[in-house]
Amino acid sequence: MFRTKPGSRAARSRAAGGTRPPRHHPLVSLAPALLWGAAVLGYKYACPLARRDDLPTRIGTSAVLLVAGALLILLIRRSLLRELRRIDEVAGAAQGVVLRPLPARLDGLALAARRFSAHPAATVGGDLYEAVATDHGVRVVIGDVRGSGLNALGTVATVLGSFREAAHDEPALGGVLRRLDRTLTRELVRRARMEHPADPENPLVEEFVTLLLLEIRRDGTLLTVNCGHPWPHLLSADAEPLCRADPLPPLGPFPLPADLPLRHCGRLLPGQALVLHTDGIEDARDPSGRFFPLVDTLRRVASGPFTAQTAASDIRSALVAHSQGPPGDDAAVLVLHAERARTVPPQGGGRERRPAPAPSAQ
Repeated sequence: MFRTKPGSRAARSRAAGGTRPPRHHPLVSLAPALLWGAAVLGYKYACPLARRDDLPTRIGTSAVLLVAGALLILLIRRSLLRELRRIDEVAGAAQGVVLRPLPARLDGLALAARRFSAHPAATVGGDLYEAVATDHGVRVVIGDVRGSGLNALGTVATVLGSFREAAHDEPALGGVLRRLDRTLTRELVRRARMEHPADPENPLVEEFVTLLLLEIRRDGTLLTVNCGHPWPHLLSADAEPLCRADPLPPLGPFPLPADLPLRHCGRLLPGQALVLHTDGIEDARDPSGRFFPLVDTLRRVASGPFTAQTAASDIRSALVAHSQGPPGDDAAVLVLHAERARTVPPQGGGRERRPAPAPSAQ
């Protein structure tokens, strides 16, 4: 009697209570359509009634062929749509695993994110974001990978996987960025060797990632490192960006400098909200070519009561109304709302831990 080898993939699947889906040949889904086609050909060339030349017989034969042809087209269309839905579900599941839904609340912050696809049927893209609570504060990453599709999704998975580890391991925000840069470099080298086996040293010079790292400490202090990404905005009456300094070049084409500029951007006080976004928001245009008025939209949202969820939804609605449909590029927006004062958890002995001094970017 055949026994499943312990630790094998089949054994793990059975232990998890799952069953392996059967594999079908692609023609199996087209079997009903092929049967209809065979029936039409059989009637045309084998049925004696179809060989008569009188007018009623011709009209009857044409009607039979027309109905059978219409049913054939409908069956093929339904089979193809079913396959497309399966592919879309797989792509959506992959995107959901890579770009996991953010928690509604994280260490005193309310979070909400919205993604915008340039194509109504697209489920994979190059925009990325993540927020994790660490011993160093809440650390956030938002970025944009050049390109779209599976290659962009692979780069997104690489960057986010590295961030989720480095955000906890690295005491300084600059150390997180260097970890991401090394991981991305290895990924680009691996892809270059696969795409150019005859010339493995050929770099993927057109591949890059714009990236912004943000650290929100328990006292509200904001620290950022920016590599070619738009600066965040405070959701306020002014809606000014946190910083106007020139960012570093995007990750990928250029090495990081020895001294990374760590920007201190004030504090996020209780009741304030921060809006992070990709460049697809600012670059969205209406049919006449006018850019999306991001600052005016943020001022309008901040003029009334809001939550992280309502603010993100209002920005999305304003963008869709401005573009009069899907935007021309993938875009993402992330809202962080400090709902209450974030206290420092006590250490052993009941004493509160004071916020650590700002580390250098290295």
